[in-house]
Amino acid sequence: MKKHNFSAGPCILPEEVLQKASDAVLNFNNDNLSLIEISHRSASFVSVMEKAKNLVLELLDLEDKGYKVLFLQGGASTQFLMTAYNLLNSKAAYLNTGTWADKAIKEAKLFGELVEVGSSKDKNYNYIPKGYEIPKDVDYFHCTSNNTIFGTQMKSFPEFDGVTVCDMSSDIFSRQLDFSKFDLIYAGAQKNMGPAGTTLVVIKEDILGKVDRVIPSMLNYQSHISKDSMFNTPSVFAVYVSMLTLQWLKDLGGIPFIEKVNEKKAALLYNEIDRNPLFEGIVAKEDRSNMNATFTLTNESLKETFDIMCTKAGINGINGHRSVGGYRASMYNALPLYSVQVLVDTMQELEKNN
Repeated sequence: MKKHNFSAGPCILPEEVLQKASDAVLNFNNDNLSLIEISHRSASFVSVMEKAKNLVLELLDLEDKGYKVLFLQGGASTQFLMTAYNLLNSKAAYLNTGTWADKAIKEAKLFGELVEVGSSKDKNYNYIPKGYEIPKDVDYFHCTSNNTIFGTQMKSFPEFDGVTVCDMSSDIFSRQLDFSKFDLIYAGAQKNMGPAGTTLVVIKEDILGKVDRVIPSMLNYQSHISKDSMFNTPSVFAVYVSMLTLQWLKDLGGIPFIEKVNEKKAALLYNEIDRNPLFEGIVAKEDRSNMNATFTLTNESLKETFDIMCTKAGINGINGHRSVGGYRASMYNALPLYSVQVLVDTMQELEKNN
């Protein structure tokens, strides 16, 4: 029996997606060739890429709104660099809500002046800053919608007339938003969309071409747009599995459907964290992430016991990040509600025995 996979990433994937992907590795489209052997220029793979891009726009309700979809490489970490390379001419505004936002700020400082409009670093990122103002003269505003390590999530976004960039690596496709409010969205695939190896970029084309610097071809969004996301050889397997996952999500009912499921999973676990005297949450309640729940034991002497119980229950990947400690249960789209119930049952069993 498969384990209950709460790993923060690479993430759990739907069983039917894994089955189709494994079949394709052996024989793709009944062509007697493996998916990872075929040319990325072949008609078979070009159709995969086009379908994946179309599914992104359809699920995000961005069709016919001037957006281009790219599947690039290098993870979100490369997007920290590419965003600034392509958009930062003089000054940019950043909201610092966690490790990845902090790293994005570090990269962007190489290209111009940065204004850190808000930060929760003072309390080890256990809340989302509020009441901040974004200067009107910045080239763009950058935020991170969900913070995997610390377990916080932006529940609302500031009204800003300028260009808005968002790193949605760990909650893309998990909840309904007006995605047209964002001019550039990027997300590593390995949280909610597919395996590690490709990075989704959704970009409004008219924000490009406005910086003074010469941009190296591989780091220039326009290079990749001009070649339909095939400026270089794409991550064929990662794009294919992402396409399968996006189709799986569409067939379920899209983002409106999965948002309700995710809310049920989060409510089930957080209710237990708040009810059970042996556990306590780490972050501010109003900023709790529906994707990554972080919590600790109130009695650390029970850690070994609880860890053994989790292992016996088939619970995988709930150890917290070293910078936070405790536990982290990542509840991405493909994690079934039943898995969360198993974790809750284990927490209740620990309470009963102690």
